[in-house]
Amino acid sequence: MKTQAETLLVCCPNWVGDVVMATPALDCLRQNFPDARLIGVIRNYVRAVVQDGPWFDHVVGCDDKTTKGFWRLVKAIRCLDPDVAIVLPNSMRSALSTRFGGVNRIYGYLRNHRSLLLTGGPEPMRSGNGIVPVPMVDYYMEICRWLKLTPPQKVRPSLFLSHALQEKGNALLASYGIERGDMVVGLNPGAKFGSSKCWPPEYFAKLAELFAQKWDCKILLFAGPGEDGIARSIIQASKAPIINTAPDRVDLALLKPLVKRCALLVTNDTGPRHYAVAFDTPVVVLMGPTDPRYTAANLEKTLVLRKELDCSPCHQKRCPRNHDCMRMISPEAVFRGSENLMRDIL
Repeated sequence: MKTQAETLLVCCPNWVGDVVMATPALDCLRQNFPDARLIGVIRNYVRAVVQDGPWFDHVVGCDDKTTKGFWRLVKAIRCLDPDVAIVLPNSMRSALSTRFGGVNRIYGYLRNHRSLLLTGGPEPMRSGNGIVPVPMVDYYMEICRWLKLTPPQKVRPSLFLSHALQEKGNALLASYGIERGDMVVGLNPGAKFGSSKCWPPEYFAKLAELFAQKWDCKILLFAGPGEDGIARSIIQASKAPIINTAPDRVDLALLKPLVKRCALLVTNDTGPRHYAVAFDTPVVVLMGPTDPRYTAANLEKTLVLRKELDCSPCHQKRCPRNHDCMRMISPEAVFRGSENLMRDIL
């Protein structure tokens, strides 16, 4: 049931990786509604992810989770007067805000007791054990398919950066002594989700030593807000020459040209892994508590290293046990996997 729209509101996901994995659906909406005004509702924290992209004509921030914040968002939606809304998150709040915002046609997944708030949409795939995990790229695209929209030629994540942002990234890389022909290996040891996703800092320290010993490369350590301590622990524990980006407060916008510049990224299962996919950067993902089926798409240059335990996947923010799912992945195994990935690509 293809629909028409003059003003189309899109409620975006809340996490960095999910926003990146939603970009094929955003491509689809922009392609199928070329003359419509597209409005993105997105957390300010992840706004930089869609920055410089072709998707939205206007963006509304929705960080405030208080009651007052909810009604401010409702008021903002009413002022914009969209005639159609696409709700990508599964939350009741996102459906309520669009309904109270006066949108008449609202589409999204029929789940979490919010079906009465929606005009229509697909139902998630279910089995006897509940909802079946599927790659989030396909999950978001299914809403577009249900609407009978023409899919983009390539269903894969994409990110964009302006010339000014690229130049800012180039200047920062030059300040680190990274030159045009240098091989750059990125390490991303943090995870906003929680400590359960984090590979031990001492393992990253050892891995950096292996890269420094075996490869002629520059090692770039990424550290987001609140991750200075993790970065310091790695620097102090490693004998390798590591470039620490933490003092430069690299945000999600500036992270784009840095990940794009890497020949390889080694990361926990968090947002930057999806940056790497979007920029076609080879990436080794260290996965512990999460279900790999949610991200099992566009893996041509991705190696996922994971240990299946009796408690996997738990999706808990903090490990209630010994963090074995991450500790059992050794630095040596990650280095061998990195070598194999790069050899297979080349």
